[in-house]
Amino acid sequence: MSRQQRDALDALLRSAPRSETRPTPEEQRSGFAAAVGRPATEGVVTRRTVLGGRPALELDPADASGRGRMLYLHGGGYVVGSPDTHAGLVGELARRAGLRAVSVDYRTAPEHPFPAAVDDGLAAYRELLADTDPRDLVLAGDSAGGGLSIATLLAARDTGLPQPAAVVLFSPWVDLTLTGGSIRAKKDADPLFVEADLRDYADLYLGTTDPAHPLASPLFADLAGLPPLLVQVGANEVLLDDAVRLAGRAGADDVEVTLEVGPGLPHVFQHHYGRLDEADAALDRAARFLRTHLGLTARR
Repeated sequence: MSRQQRDALDALLRSAPRSETRPTPEEQRSGFAAAVGRPATEGVVTRRTVLGGRPALELDPADASGRGRMLYLHGGGYVVGSPDTHAGLVGELARRAGLRAVSVDYRTAPEHPFPAAVDDGLAAYRELLADTDPRDLVLAGDSAGGGLSIATLLAARDTGLPQPAAVVLFSPWVDLTLTGGSIRAKKDADPLFVEADLRDYADLYLGTTDPAHPLASPLFADLAGLPPLLVQVGANEVLLDDAVRLAGRAGADDVEVTLEVGPGLPHVFQHHYGRLDEADAALDRAARFLRTHLGLTARR
């Protein structure tokens, strides 16, 4: 059924209407929530909280192990998305990994341009470290949240904070200069984005900041000292080269990295768990990766 599932998903994503004019940020946010949002999985208890001075959502699987905690940074081009839109994805990863998770509602553009999101990610990470051993802490993020996860850890490293045990990234956006060859080569294969979409998000987030700033585009940063990375990306997305080049850069900087490219899959395909076999398998692998680096036993 996998090929049929992939084809059906591609057709569904392509069927979404595109506006003749650029929607306002609020219109984009409501549209994204309607298209992507899924509630937390049954058996995952959610609770509103505050972390690093920002609203956050705690997601606790019923059978979470005593050790291990995950900080999640959601995607959405630094403009849309929230812990609520990602409650399903985060809860599913937390459930499979058996980890308590917290998803942060970091500030978004254009109201809060760069470096507000990085400041919020760092503040959340710093607060978690106050009562969590870094060896018991992992990070995860998708799309812009994947880039933000790396930027957060670079900022943490540069302020002398310890690194977590591991990081999982789904389709990370790490080059806001938009120089990846796949942005053009995959424009027909990608059912979601074209270059103009990415440029609009980047412009709203960056303001007057140089898009090559290493905390805006961590592809251009020195990644030395970062923890083991798992990078998952679909072959049918314009951001394919962001993931591939990030993995190469990490390897060159002596960071342990695993890159997985899913044939025929779109951006952050993990959102489609329960209806796409590859999404379920990818989340299982991500969960095992996190548990392995936390020193936890494999789950049955």
